[in-house]
Amino acid sequence: MTKLIIALVTFLAGTSLWAKPLYDLKPVKVAEGIYCSIGDLNPPTKANKGNVNNTCWIDLGDGLVIVDPGPTYEFAKEFAELATKRTGKPIKAAVVTNYHDDRLYGASYYAAKHIPVIAHKSIVEDIKKNPGKFNRIPHLLSKEAFAGTKLVTPDTLFDKKYTIRGSKRTVELLKLSPVSEEHSDIVVWVPDVKFLFAGNIVFNDRALNYTKNSNMKGWIEALHKIAAMKPAIVLGGHGGTMGPEAYKTTLEYLQSLQKQVKAAYDNDVDMSELMKHVDLSKFKDLKHAEQLGRHNANDYYEQLDWK
Repeated sequence: MTKLIIALVTFLAGTSLWAKPLYDLKPVKVAEGIYCSIGDLNPPTKANKGNVNNTCWIDLGDGLVIVDPGPTYEFAKEFAELATKRTGKPIKAAVVTNYHDDRLYGASYYAAKHIPVIAHKSIVEDIKKNPGKFNRIPHLLSKEAFAGTKLVTPDTLFDKKYTIRGSKRTVELLKLSPVSEEHSDIVVWVPDVKFLFAGNIVFNDRALNYTKNSNMKGWIEALHKIAAMKPAIVLGGHGGTMGPEAYKTTLEYLQSLQKQVKAAYDNDVDMSELMKHVDLSKFKDLKHAEQLGRHNANDYYEQLDWK
């Protein structure tokens, strides 16, 4: 009998009945029927287990839409189970706002459940052209933490706009510019409460990441379009600051970066001397401001050089 009890305890300890959740998820209410989990402001680490982006559920009335599935199968599973437990409603779709690993890897959970995964059509090419983007999280996490996680390509693709209709509200997926931070960037718009999930078009509380894939003109254009929508609440892909003007820090940062780097380039400043001519101290309170400021200036300068 003793051996039987020990075996039963061992079995239960390895099941979800007793297993402690891997992620400490505490979604906050953003608007009526909309709850979001705010990710860590650092890059993916062993400590945060890749949970660095914001993830939301939106209640449609007869079901839920998940926005940005997260960094792993397990994260997506825990978030989905929390959402369905809290609301008592099934998940109708998962939306991915760009191809980055911290939001796309979790789509493997929804794909396994045969739940539609929706993204902009350019995500297919983004995935193909950036294979290195998918190396960091599996290298950081244990095999157990990364179990079940796969790189999946979303099965429902759109061009300019896609509408998800529920019994009580609709959710609109919008492509605001051909390229902002990435080609596959989209926003999620909930018209009845004027809530905008801006993905990586908006960063708050931490500095944005301007990459070789980014487009200064397109990114600024997308932010002006967000302003024109007159949202009541804007939540970016990173950071917990939200409100009607939560896009402004990103817009001001990009405009300052563009003006100063272009002036330095036009004046034939060598890139090795660039940071002597670029002052982003206005944004010093953003997490990783110094490191990313240097990186962002260099990448934009190189873009100007290639043009």
